[in-house]
This record gives sequence, structure tokens and C-alpha cells, in this order.
Amino acid sequence: MTVTSSEFGHVVPIPRTYTCHGSGQSPPVAWSGAPTSTKALALVMDDSDTPIDPYVYWIVFNISTATPDIQAGHVPPGALEARNSKGTVGYTPPCPDGRHEYRFTVYALNAPLQLPQGASLTAASSAIASHAIGYGRTDGIVAP
Repeated sequence: MTVTSSEFGHVVPIPRTYTCHGSGQSPPVAWSGAPTSTKALALVMDDSDTPIDPYVYWIVFNISTATPDIQAGHVPPGALEARNSKGTVGYTPPCPDGRHEYRFTVYALNAPLQLPQGASLTAASSAIASHAIGYGRTDGIVAP
């Protein structure tokens, strides 16, 4: 799968708007190339600079296969959000002291997750891992 953003990429940093130094809204993320057997999609944003347990900023799951992206500041209709490492539901904007790299991973799932809005981080992560049949990733850097 291919994952991209119209706002950032490997050489273009994540704009301040999507961090705690700006409005803190969630960034746009797009994807393509999911396996034909995909029944739902999930997006996980985490901190790739964390050594063992990544800090998770955002989990969106049960995204329709007909949905090609997540628009800035929005969650696709019908999609749900899980708790993040902060313990809140939804997007937590990154707020690094120095340069930091973040991963945006979109998972193709073989079934929608049987989880409610606000599911725990552990439950959502485990369910995504057990239903993933493919994935794609893009990275973004924040350098305040």
C-alpha cells in the first residue's frame, strides 16, 4: 500500500498547524493499493523515535474501503477512534522539544474491528494486529 500526505513527506516537515505549536488539528493522510480482500482500514500515528513501546498519537479504525483518505481535522464518516497513549480519544498533536519523526501507518484489515468508539489502546492495537492483511506507511518530521 502507498500512504501519502498533501502536507508533508520525507523531505517536507509536518506543518506547525498539525502540532501543539499550531492549531493541533489532525493532518490529511491518503492511501491506495489496499489488497482486494480488504474489508476495512485503520490508521495509526505513532512516534518512530520511541525505542521500545511507541507512543501512539492517533488510532482511527473501521474506515470504509471506499474512503481514499482522511481530510485535515476530520474523521471519515462511520470510522471510529480509539484511545491514544495520552488516554484520550482522537488525535493528540505532537509536541516535541527537538526534531522528532512520526509514522502514519494505514492497515488493510480482513474484517471490521468489533470495538466501540473510545476502545482502549491495547484492544485496538491487538485487534488491528490480528486482522491486518497489508499495510503502508509514510513518515513525517516535526522540528520546532
